[in-house]
Amino acid sequence: MNDTPLASCERLTVGYGRLEVLRELNLQFKKQCFTALAGRNGSGKSTLLKTLVGILPPLAGTVRFQTLDGRRPNLGYVPQQESLDPMFLLSGFEIALMGACGRVGPGRFMSREERTWALECLDRAGASPLARRRFSELSGGQKQRVLIARALVTRPDLLLLDEPTSGLDASASRGVMELLGQLNRENDLAILMVNHDIAALRGHVQEVVWLHEGNATQGPAAEMLTRSRIEEMLGLTESR
Repeated sequence: MNDTPLASCERLTVGYGRLEVLRELNLQFKKQCFTALAGRNGSGKSTLLKTLVGILPPLAGTVRFQTLDGRRPNLGYVPQQESLDPMFLLSGFEIALMGACGRVGPGRFMSREERTWALECLDRAGASPLARRRFSELSGGQKQRVLIARALVTRPDLLLLDEPTSGLDASASRGVMELLGQLNRENDLAILMVNHDIAALRGHVQEVVWLHEGNATQGPAAEMLTRSRIEEMLGLTESR
């Protein structure tokens, strides 16, 4: 794993309007590292992720990205499934191809190269058989693989995912986590993932950021996923 930070939060405060959810965060997300954002419901995980992506503006502080070959890193984003509008007639391939819109421009002709790349990304995500199927008819796990393929089409340096296993059964959840672990290991892809399923994190992520009472604690997964730390961060420790 490369210890060079790909993205940094410097005294970052995030929230909505005047409502501060997380205050003065100082975090680093490393190249090639699989990092999880964990915490109780309402702790600010999705808010922080949306701020890093650029959907929400910071209330204070700065998000900095390291320059790669003279450019800003590409970000691939997989939102929560329930936040998506129904895509009635679009196929898995058409959904994946949407990932090229930022590069090509909305409404522009997609070249053969872009279409070939979308098919390759579907293959990487284990979603080749879903290319011609209607997206709205896919299972939750199948939809998630197509959405990951769409994010891969952006050629990301950092892949950000918001609850990618939410609502999935155990088998589908395990398949998504194995896919993400493979992308991280074999492609040196930096991943930042919001996930409330603590069991799903073990064996896959290298670092964990716990969000708790407006603050953040970051460290290696081996230290941050101990029983005592989990109980502390989830407020399960009995007061004395």
